[in-house]
Amino acid sequence: MVEGTYKKIMVATDGSQLVKKAVNMAIEISRLSGAKLYAVYVILPATHSARDFGWEKAATEHFRNEGERATLFVKEAAEAAGVEVEPVMLEGHPADKIMEFAEQNGIEMIVMGTLGKTGLDRFLLGSVAENVVRHSKIPVLVVRGEVQE
Repeated sequence: MVEGTYKKIMVATDGSQLVKKAVNMAIEISRLSGAKLYAVYVILPATHSARDFGWEKAATEHFRNEGERATLFVKEAAEAAGVEVEPVMLEGHPADKIMEFAEQNGIEMIVMGTLGKTGLDRFLLGSVAENVVRHSKIPVLVVRGEVQE
C-alpha cells in the first residue's frame, strides 16, 4: 500500500473479542497508508423500559465504561504500531452515528467487524455492519470475526 492512499480511517468497535480482527486490520491499513485512525464506539440509547424504571443513567454509564475500554484497546494497539489515533464516543443508533461521523469528518474508509453483538442483541438491533454497508456513501471494509469456542 502506498503511503498517502488514505488520510482518515475509522474503525467501529463494540469492544468484543470478535471485533479485534477488524481493529488489527484497520491499524495495519492506517500504518501502511500513513492515515489517522478514529476508534469509534457508539453508546446505545436507553430503552423505554429502562427509562421507565429509572435505569437510564446506570445503562448509559455501563455503555460509557464499555466504550472507554473498547476505544482504549484500539488506542494502545494503534500507538504501539506507530499510528496516530483518536478515540471517539458517540451516542445514538450505531449505524446512523457511524455513517454520520464518517461523512462529517472526511473519513475515507470505515472498517467494521461482522460479528460483535450476537443473539438477542443482533435480533433486536439488526446488524450494524449490514446497515452501514447498505447505506454508507463511504467505502466499508467488513472483516469477518472468528468465533472462539
